Amino acid sequence: MNAITTPDALNLARIQFAFTIAFHIVFPALSIGLASFIAVLEGAWLKTKNPVYKELCLFWSKVFAIGFGMGVVSGVVMSYEFGTNWGGFSSFAGPVTGPLLAYEVMTAFFLEAGFLGIMLFGWNKVGPKAHFGATLMVAIGTLISTFWILASNSWMQTPQGFRIDGDHVVPVSWFKIIFNPSFPYRLAHMAIAAFIVAGLVVAASGAYHLLKGRRDPAIKTMFSMSLWLLLVLAPLQALVGDQHGLNTRKYQPAKIAAIEGLWDTEKGGTALNLFGMPDMQAETTKYALSVPHLGSLLLTHSWDGEIRGLKSFPKEDRPNSPVVFWSFRIMVGLGVLMIGLAFAGFALRRKGQLFESKTFQRCALAMGPAGFISLLAGWTTTEAGRQPWVVYGVMRTAQAVSPVTAQQVGVSLMVFVVVYTLVFGTGIYYLLKLLKAGPALPGQTTRAPRMDDHNPTARRPLSVAAHSIEGA
Repeated sequence: MNAITTPDALNLARIQFAFTIAFHIVFPALSIGLASFIAVLEGAWLKTKNPVYKELCLFWSKVFAIGFGMGVVSGVVMSYEFGTNWGGFSSFAGPVTGPLLAYEVMTAFFLEAGFLGIMLFGWNKVGPKAHFGATLMVAIGTLISTFWILASNSWMQTPQGFRIDGDHVVPVSWFKIIFNPSFPYRLAHMAIAAFIVAGLVVAASGAYHLLKGRRDPAIKTMFSMSLWLLLVLAPLQALVGDQHGLNTRKYQPAKIAAIEGLWDTEKGGTALNLFGMPDMQAETTKYALSVPHLGSLLLTHSWDGEIRGLKSFPKEDRPNSPVVFWSFRIMVGLGVLMIGLAFAGFALRRKGQLFESKTFQRCALAMGPAGFISLLAGWTTTEAGRQPWVVYGVMRTAQAVSPVTAQQVGVSLMVFVVVYTLVFGTGIYYLLKLLKAGPALPGQTTRAPRMDDHNPTARRPLSVAAHSIEGA
């Protein structure tokens, strides 16, 4: 650890990065899911010529534009933090993480930026097939971005394909770096999470308008489509999460022990702590409600599988168990509710009551933010569970921080809190207002945005939402 960097500065730098990434991650997740949803809607419109699909495409393109704009702004800030607060990490791991992030910019961001204008403003400028092609490119771009970001972050979780030369790493095999052991599981888990986030937002929007008395085809269509998506992806996410857990047990056993609040290595079968209060000082989980052998069944797929306890790791190498213990349970608990919502919707659909049950619609509306909360809880589990390492087993977080003072980081953190509250608070308000307005009513058609509209803000992504809000 740098001699002039105090523990307070380290902790403040971690808080600042956690704060900024919490704002950032939710918007790209929404954009990733919505981009593919919009592409499906536009493809359905091209095939059937049903105007409902085009109306929904135009409406959700506006929501996508807001999320995309806020995601870009928040992402730029984070890139600067690597230099200002985490210079040690940038210097040490830059030869690996730098090119991976550069690939993301060159292959994904440029693709999105190149076709975004056509997707949002090109309805009256290019043919239907060309416009659909642009929408597909934007959707593919969001997925390519996910690929590279997860490759970089997964390498930090399960690093391989490098050697250490002096004070920095040197790539040896880019194939091993990119396709590191945890990458396939984390990529699938994150991509599905993004689709679920978007699906829950669409379902909540549809439920809101159904509760307000709208029964037009646009509302019913988007509500129905989102529930079909959740019916497939929510259970699939549980299966992917299970495989991800097996991979984590193999490569990051301390993280698994912290998640489970497991202190002693139990022979002949490990119990699962459903609830409890892990105590890092006492090295025990107080008030634990345990189920014998369930830990072995879930984490090793055997009755008597052995799981290492936290006491088998040096104290300085243990993650903060209380944090990851509860963040993991929040994620899993919300995941169970998502599966329940999806199957309840399927049962109501079979009874012909999907659009009539107000109780179900209220539940769908209440679950709207669940995807974001679960996403943040999952990332907290992943990142806090990796501590005290920034590159697992290779570089400690304390070695990654820049030589900054607590005052410097504290002042910038306060500025971030104020600015983010104003900027993103306004953006979220704008987004909610647009969702409240909903798609155009029957007999009204939303005019496709054009770059030559008489609108002084027509070249900004958020401006494409103006017409729907003003006409609500």
